[in-house]
Amino acid sequence: MAGRTARVAVVLQLVIASCGTTAPPTAVRSASDEIQVTPKASNPSREEAKTSSEARALWAVAQDVLDRRCVVCHGCYDAPCQLKLDSYEGLARGATEARVYDASRLAAADPTRIFVDASGIEAWRDKGFHSVLAEGGDARDPRESVLYRMLALKHEHPMPPSGEVQKHFTFELNRKESCARAGSFDQFAKEHPLWGMPYAMPALSDEERKALTDWLDAGAPSAGERALARPFVREIERWETFLNQPSAKAKLAARYLFEHLFLASLYFPELDQTTHGTAPALRGGASFFRLVRSRTPTGTAVQEIPTRRPFDDPGEGALYYRFVRRLGTPLAKTHMPYALDAARMRRYRELFFDADYQVSALPPYAREVAANPFKAFAAIPAKARYRFLLDDAQFILMNFIKGPVCRGQIALNVIQERFWIAFIDPDVEWVESGSSMLASDDANMPAEEGSNAWPTAWLQYQTEHAHYVNEKSAALRALAKDGKAGFSLDVIWDGDGKNANAALTVLRHFDSASVIQGWVGAAPKTAWVMDFPVLERIHYLLAAGFDVFGNVSHQVMTRLYMDFLRMEAERNFLMFLPPADRRALVDAWYRGLDQGEKNGEEKKRVYQELDDSLLPAGVRYQTSDRKQELLEMLAKKLEPVRSMQHELSEIDDAGVTAAARELARLHGVAASRWPEVTFIALREGEHDPKLHLTVLRNTAHTNVADLLGESKRLLPKEDGLTVLRGLVSAYPNALLEVERSQLSNLVAQAKRLAQDPKRLHGFRASFALERTSPSFWERVDRMHQASFQADPIGAGLFDLSRIDPPMQEP
Repeated sequence: MAGRTARVAVVLQLVIASCGTTAPPTAVRSASDEIQVTPKASNPSREEAKTSSEARALWAVAQDVLDRRCVVCHGCYDAPCQLKLDSYEGLARGATEARVYDASRLAAADPTRIFVDASGIEAWRDKGFHSVLAEGGDARDPRESVLYRMLALKHEHPMPPSGEVQKHFTFELNRKESCARAGSFDQFAKEHPLWGMPYAMPALSDEERKALTDWLDAGAPSAGERALARPFVREIERWETFLNQPSAKAKLAARYLFEHLFLASLYFPELDQTTHGTAPALRGGASFFRLVRSRTPTGTAVQEIPTRRPFDDPGEGALYYRFVRRLGTPLAKTHMPYALDAARMRRYRELFFDADYQVSALPPYAREVAANPFKAFAAIPAKARYRFLLDDAQFILMNFIKGPVCRGQIALNVIQERFWIAFIDPDVEWVESGSSMLASDDANMPAEEGSNAWPTAWLQYQTEHAHYVNEKSAALRALAKDGKAGFSLDVIWDGDGKNANAALTVLRHFDSASVIQGWVGAAPKTAWVMDFPVLERIHYLLAAGFDVFGNVSHQVMTRLYMDFLRMEAERNFLMFLPPADRRALVDAWYRGLDQGEKNGEEKKRVYQELDDSLLPAGVRYQTSDRKQELLEMLAKKLEPVRSMQHELSEIDDAGVTAAARELARLHGVAASRWPEVTFIALREGEHDPKLHLTVLRNTAHTNVADLLGESKRLLPKEDGLTVLRGLVSAYPNALLEVERSQLSNLVAQAKRLAQDPKRLHGFRASFALERTSPSFWERVDRMHQASFQADPIGAGLFDLSRIDPPMQEP
């Protein structure tokens, strides 16, 4: 939202002048700093310093309210009207009617990434964003701004009774958005008097509303970006020097690292981790940074090169890897912390910079090379690249699960609701050979077509992938025949005895997902064993190569290609089982694909991908349930490194553990009554909840091989629940609160939902914190406080936009 009155300009000048005079000459600056007014060259007077101090204080209080009450719905790409409120720059940018998520888009949209795709208010206005702050000169009254009037509208028209909420509000994800402008706000208010902010939630308290209106009345000043402390400046200089070494080998290594870290929230754990923000409780325990490509070297202002993808051609001119501060509040959906310390630098030297390999020439940025990492980085030993990925496998997978794709049902209906992941050991001989096979056209992926893809290109990818699968199968059979390869437990990576990334669980929540360390829940329907080719291609398909602003063909081809990678990982798991067991499991995982001529062909393709009965297994079994036995053997092998963070066994209350396990056994229709994600706060007397549970619905499907028609493949009688210790997922659908001693009562009532669905209203009345509740915000604050206290570095604000509406009376 934009505030550029003359009064705002003066305040901003004073604020930045008072901060900028202490900034060291190498302070890291973002290209988006143009949104601020150029500071005065002279030192501020005493009155100016007082004014800037007051401005900082006003913004500090306002920012805290925005974080706790507004960012929880206006943080990710799917924020209504693209109004992102997690930073001052987002407020200044404002809102737009253009949608990021458009399933009918035939041509790629212009990207609108904050801090990247435009610099300065006028540039955002040219891209179609309109102000929600006072903007336009001294005559403009801040109380006529969209933000001010949205708050006033809510104050004048509070929430209706819970039973009437669904009559007045729409909650569908793809609902039509009304992006009110200042000039037409009267009409908006007349048509939607109840749509003040926060939308379909309780109004701000008088104190919170005053904090925002006082700030708006003062001209909506920003405190400006504070100068980095000298230890941070020196550390950043050290890392930038490291990443910008002149040799071809170093340049290739740095390019590889950048293409895997471009989404990371980088931080320096060896420094004093005190945030430079104004609301430490909601802004994490560290100063976070982005790694970018810049035209300018260390010691000068960063000029970020804004490309759609990290491997896109940066064009002519110098290229340097630089750090810029992340200014937004951490969000659970997008926050992916990654530590840079002395140990990390030593590891990079070992794997890439000092390793024994030669780089005769740097690869071009042409898409047919850059979109295929096995071509672009063929000079770097495959084992080194795989080791890098395994070191932080959870983070690597987070890049597509927690990245900027805030609404990914079409992308995520390619995976099961919950599955376990193990990895092939990097020292296995065929890791190198599998990588070398992909340094050809067989690993071409949809990003090669760019963001305006043609659907006809899909046939090419199908043919190339089929060739790779056949080549890989033949190579593995040859190695097995020579005694050099066998799918025994010896080839499973054990985390080197210390790395918890060796065992991961992926949990899908309809159009979002989570990946956590450990194997949680009962034995899953499917499991993946990932090798280097699968892990690397997932990153380049769904993170580095995916463009959320791309056309529909690009997005559909990306989803279809993920079918291949899912089946490769499933195939790797099946190879540990006797050949006679593989077909039965494929039939169970892909029910419904043998109906009709077209689907019969699809089932045949699935068998070709998954059922390799000619490759022998290397595991001896003692029982008839060999899948279960294999999972148990793998769990035992990985037990020394498996994380127990979210296990119910780690709860220090035996009664709670027993009740939670009973809830996890809920199955079928009773389980299907639960929403995708439920957070349960467990009180202990009058004390604030210190213990939380997450209940995830495991939605059963006949198969996940089809792009469309997911609702027709649901099996509610086979649904189940996964119950975890702690808060997992970015998008809760329901918030429950109960005394620890009453959790067993909650479970008993949940069981009865199968017999009488009408009990659901009473169940929610007893335990749910409805989004209309007068205590909603107070209890949400406690939930966030507990989350940030438990993980000051990794926590982020939950997105509350998908909290279920109150039920109407039965």
